[in-house]
Amino acid sequence: MLFGEERNLIFTFSPKKIFKKNLLTPGILLGVLFSQPISESIPVHTYSIVALDAETGELGVAVQSHWFSVGSLVPWAKAGVGAVATQSFVKVDYGPDGLKLMEGGMSAESALNKLVMEDEGEAVRQVAMIDVKGNVATHTGSKCIYAAGHQIGNNYSVQANLMENETVWPVMAKAFENTEGDLADKMMASLYAAEGEGGDIRGKQSAAMLIVTGEPTGVPWKDVVMDIRVDDHAEPLKELKRLIRVHRAYQHANKGDHYLEMEEIEKALVEYEKASEFYPENPELPYWSAVTLASKGNLDQALPIFREVFQKEPRLRILTPRLVNSGLLPNDPALIEAIIQIGSK
Repeated sequence: MLFGEERNLIFTFSPKKIFKKNLLTPGILLGVLFSQPISESIPVHTYSIVALDAETGELGVAVQSHWFSVGSLVPWAKAGVGAVATQSFVKVDYGPDGLKLMEGGMSAESALNKLVMEDEGEAVRQVAMIDVKGNVATHTGSKCIYAAGHQIGNNYSVQANLMENETVWPVMAKAFENTEGDLADKMMASLYAAEGEGGDIRGKQSAAMLIVTGEPTGVPWKDVVMDIRVDDHAEPLKELKRLIRVHRAYQHANKGDHYLEMEEIEKALVEYEKASEFYPENPELPYWSAVTLASKGNLDQALPIFREVFQKEPRLRILTPRLVNSGLLPNDPALIEAIIQIGSK
């Protein structure tokens, strides 16, 4: 463990600052402490989970840390390949390199062992990998800051360092195993359990969740089911949970748009309704349900929705006539007038 001034230097370093007292830059100081250049070590102490949903084939990583933008460093995943969480004094290379090795045919254990053996700073690393077959491997280096440890379970691993106490990762595992729902629900429960047990001894700052599909297309952007980052927030887990809800709303809205394009109106309406249920704060989602109804001649059903929407967001009234040129509403002046006049008096 590190105490006093040395510990503070590690957590508050700026690469441009020189400590006049000892004439050491933080990079040199870290090199003295861990025999690693600063370019390979970013101090992202945190708790995380990597997991596979055996039913859907989805792979995911979820993480929280008292460090800015943890989602840009810790979580890595590729559909049909595996997922990686690289933390503690992060060597980001474990993410892309681990995925490359697993894609080349190595198991999670073989890939992690290879990278750890090649890493002179392995003592300060904490890394977890899971492959598409559910094989799991985790490394917690001997110099990771207390409390640090991990627990491997069926199709998942939880890991944490710089925690308030040693009970954090066991409760993460228990929460994941005992939570019903999809992969996002289960990983979110694991993060909340960690925080409830004390979490990061420094507090909270950022969180992220990355999930890739179990039906890979080979097109990276299509294979990402969820990629949500909370870079800086007083309550990152609450914000992450809220954004997951919003994300699900827009997944349904996007499906609604697809069905509307295919002229499968009933299916489109079902998806728009689900979107509104997930995100009732946003009047735009029921707006598109009303547009769909009106476009198919169901004006009586559409008008009450338009009325409520326009009360919450008047600019959508202005938008409505513009939809005619795009074919989303018919070129029927009487229809458009009925819509934009609803609730105007």
